[in-house]
Amino acid sequence: MSLPTISSSANHQGNHQEKTISSPSMREKVVIIDFGSQYTQVIARRVRESHVFSEVLPHTTSASLLAEDSTLRGIILSGGPASVYSKKAPLLDVGIYELGIPILGICYGMQLIVHDLGGTVARSACREYGSGVLTLKGRSPLFEKVKPKLTVWNSHGDRIEKLPPGFSVLGSTANSPYAAIGEKKRHLYGLQFHPEVAHTEEGRVILENFLFKICGAQATWTMDSFVEQSCEKIQNQVGNHSVILGLSGGVDSSVTAALLHRALGDQLTCIFVDHGLLRAGEGEAVREIFEKNFNMRLKVIRAQKRFLARLQGVTDPEEKRKIIGREFVRVFEEAAEALKNSPHAKKHPFRFLAQGTLYPDVIESVPIGNNPASLIKSHHNVGGLPKKMKLALLEPLRQLFKDEVRALGRQLGLPRELVDRQPFPGPGLAIRILGEVTPKRLNILRAADNIVIEEMKSTNWYYKVWQSFALLLPLQSVGVMGDERTYEQTIALRIVESQDGMTANWVHLPYTILSNISTRIINEVDGINRCVYDISNKPPATIEWE
Repeated sequence: MSLPTISSSANHQGNHQEKTISSPSMREKVVIIDFGSQYTQVIARRVRESHVFSEVLPHTTSASLLAEDSTLRGIILSGGPASVYSKKAPLLDVGIYELGIPILGICYGMQLIVHDLGGTVARSACREYGSGVLTLKGRSPLFEKVKPKLTVWNSHGDRIEKLPPGFSVLGSTANSPYAAIGEKKRHLYGLQFHPEVAHTEEGRVILENFLFKICGAQATWTMDSFVEQSCEKIQNQVGNHSVILGLSGGVDSSVTAALLHRALGDQLTCIFVDHGLLRAGEGEAVREIFEKNFNMRLKVIRAQKRFLARLQGVTDPEEKRKIIGREFVRVFEEAAEALKNSPHAKKHPFRFLAQGTLYPDVIESVPIGNNPASLIKSHHNVGGLPKKMKLALLEPLRQLFKDEVRALGRQLGLPRELVDRQPFPGPGLAIRILGEVTPKRLNILRAADNIVIEEMKSTNWYYKVWQSFALLLPLQSVGVMGDERTYEQTIALRIVESQDGMTANWVHLPYTILSNISTRIINEVDGINRCVYDISNKPPATIEWE
């Protein structure tokens, strides 16, 4: 379950007024300058997968700011949808080329290097989208141990017509005579293709050649080092004060809790709001893991009756979400105010509100050209809490991608069932019940969904897919059970595969598993006589039905 959004307080705003480059330690880094590419985050992740810290910055970043950073080892210029000769094309501070820091331009980034340094870029008579063959020419550290011909992934309509002075061609494709270029003296390189995507052969080797052979970076970015550095930063930031965290049992908030507890001990208090819309045994599991096993200060608020009373008679999905969000805010606010007046607060006053903001939320928060570290997506935060609370925001995971958060959770000793759990919506089962949410309908769906989870885990399919769950439809149909006519409800199964939830395909689950799930639900869940499988992709459908 994710938490709703928090309104800004003076302390909240002040917490984000910091320099663009904000690593918690002196670790080495590579910066990705973003020109609006759909692959910018992919580049950043590929760099981190090679154990080098990466940070995404806007194209408006100044050379003087980069020059101040003694940890900077390399710069990657991303692709982008613009043409360098367009009047509105995003530009780069040309002083960056003179910093003496190695630069790799990818697609638009390569074209910008050529354009800025005296070469020529023009519209290609034959655009290249998709797979192509790169033929290497000569020798370069960028292509060390890479075979002379390899399949690469292209996505461009422009091409290089003339190289800038000092540059040489390192590789070509059928439609791009200058598909890979380099200027060894200043360590400037360009690729017309995308090495960061899986479709490019040996793309990881090419990127690692840039990182280690050209930039001279060290592979020091690990979760072990992150834990050590983050704990030190958290302790310095929090001091003798206390922190409140809204714990949902989801991956992000759980890992945030484990990291803060490692750093602060009983200066952290988690608030778990049980709104009665959770899956079977979920509330008990959260308490077992965090209160009993980790010995955390955990305040459990049982508010099932409050939420169900507010949802009575409501069928519109957006209204359900709004009601749940508003009520969650009220419950959380009451619990937080009670904590601020507790005996514990006299020793360690509550001054911080923690949440599990991740790096993609930071990057995607504002349009290109603004500081990606200056704002957080409103839907991701703990929300609507009043300014009178005056709690500063603490976001220890804001530099991590989702896969890194899971790795961090394992490093901190969280169980796989929690670290690798599938996404679960903030409003819980309320938006998987189409129509009115009642105690009876919740019990039906909770039992059916638990069967789905059990069968997926017992067949080792649970961790192979993005999401697998049951929905209760507002639909009754005729059936026959025990030679008697029935007129009962319908369960729909939704099982999809995805990389990030932005797109998804329905899973071709083996018929035997589907059969077992359907048979168990109909036999074991009272009130159900029919089970159907959703075979629509996203888009045009969404993963959740509401």
